[in-house]
Amino acid sequence: MSASLPYLSLILGVPAAGALLTLLIPRENHRAIRLVGTVAMAVPLLLVAAVWAGFDPAAGGPQFVERYRWIPTLGAWYYLGVDGLSLPLVALTALIAPIAALASWGIEERVKEYWVLLGLLVTGIFGVFLALDYLLFYVFFELSLIPMYFLIGVWGGPRRDYASLKFFIYTLVGSIVLIVGILALYLLTGASTFDMVELARRAPAAVPEALKLPLFLLLFVGFAIKTPMWPVHTWLPDAHVEAPTPISVILAAVLLKLGTYGMMRITWPTLPDVARDLAGALATLAVVAILYGAFTALGQRDFKRLVAYSSVSQMGFVVLALAAAAAAPGVAQAAQLAGRDPQVILEAGQSATMAAVFMMVAHGLASALLFLLVGFWYDRTHTRDFDRLGGMFRTTPVGATFLGIAAFANLGLPGFSTFIGEFFTLMGTLPVFPTAVYVALVGLVGAAMYNLTMLQRVTMGAPRPEWSGLPDVTPRELATFVPLVAAMLLLGWMPGLLTQVLSTPVAQFVAKLGGM
Repeated sequence: MSASLPYLSLILGVPAAGALLTLLIPRENHRAIRLVGTVAMAVPLLLVAAVWAGFDPAAGGPQFVERYRWIPTLGAWYYLGVDGLSLPLVALTALIAPIAALASWGIEERVKEYWVLLGLLVTGIFGVFLALDYLLFYVFFELSLIPMYFLIGVWGGPRRDYASLKFFIYTLVGSIVLIVGILALYLLTGASTFDMVELARRAPAAVPEALKLPLFLLLFVGFAIKTPMWPVHTWLPDAHVEAPTPISVILAAVLLKLGTYGMMRITWPTLPDVARDLAGALATLAVVAILYGAFTALGQRDFKRLVAYSSVSQMGFVVLALAAAAAAPGVAQAAQLAGRDPQVILEAGQSATMAAVFMMVAHGLASALLFLLVGFWYDRTHTRDFDRLGGMFRTTPVGATFLGIAAFANLGLPGFSTFIGEFFTLMGTLPVFPTAVYVALVGLVGAAMYNLTMLQRVTMGAPRPEWSGLPDVTPRELATFVPLVAAMLLLGWMPGLLTQVLSTPVAQFVAKLGGM
């Protein structure tokens, strides 16, 4: 589907234009810089709403396509499009961006540079979800790396130099591995194009059997670091702890999704037979991440570090769902040969694929709210130590109420979007990897434990004398909390708003994995 207006280019261009316009504003005019930056972050939300309204859920393939020659000698195009797999993540980014902008009004140091980098970061994230050309995808993938390095390194906490360097080294290694994989795919297929769809179509037949596994690993590892999967996750807690609150929100809510989205968009469809062969190993890594993240979070004394490790656990559910989706066609074929109905397995694969996208969105909403609440109390108490917090239901009752909502949403209480994502994951994985589901259930128990422990240690008990008279939630903070809660409840009670967009591309994705 095409559109009369270049909606996708506008979604990309407005945050970038806001960053450029900020450069023209006098450095001392902080209010103008913040207003321009916030408007530039909010406009894409309206554009995404228009795209969603014009999106045809029944149509296969990308819609609102924009394609222009970029580097003709290499076969690279400025190629943008959106389908049911990417649209929910574009919408999530469009919601998170203005929320992070509002949360950034408290930044007082080097305000101009901060807002320029924030605009470039959001542009890069949008670009990854919208690009359908490998080279363009990689440019945006890198654009999301560089601003994040400076945003942590300049505006972060006491150990910001260490955290930003660690983040940069890990993600740079992932980027190098990824570009080697992309170039190898380009050369091995002989397609003379970086078109993702065309290369995915050619790769299964064109790539020699001996090179399929190494190529898959190149494409996979680059995205696994970004997710981050266990055991390449160790950059995440340090980056979260040292990053300023708005950057932690973006990092948890949308930046981590670049990895799992890349697996869905690139790695699995390009070499589906290797994905099927490695699905068991990937499911094992995912379950380890679920358990490790949950029980490591339970042992944390730092509020922000607990939330960071919870992200490792929650993203494990996404990878588990993707592993089940990859294995489903093979398990279905084996079931058919054994005289059993394969349709149940194929439907489970579709449920698992749907769960992966749903879980990405659900985790994005819950983690964003949790990091905003960490920042809410840190701004007032200048501590994240659980031993120094407590009694906040009496001191800041509105903030404590939102923490209760966030904790119950994060542990997967029915009625919230995370419950739907985890439920789809377990139901989609059960017919494929039943043992993995039983073990992952232990991770859900761990999630309940660390979320309830967090809630108890921050909000229960008698308030400490030094925290008496703390100001409660301000109108600006309320404007960042409420949309996230509303979105979690809306998707928790009306998941069809998302699943109807996902149904057609999910069926096509599973068919591709099955070689159909």
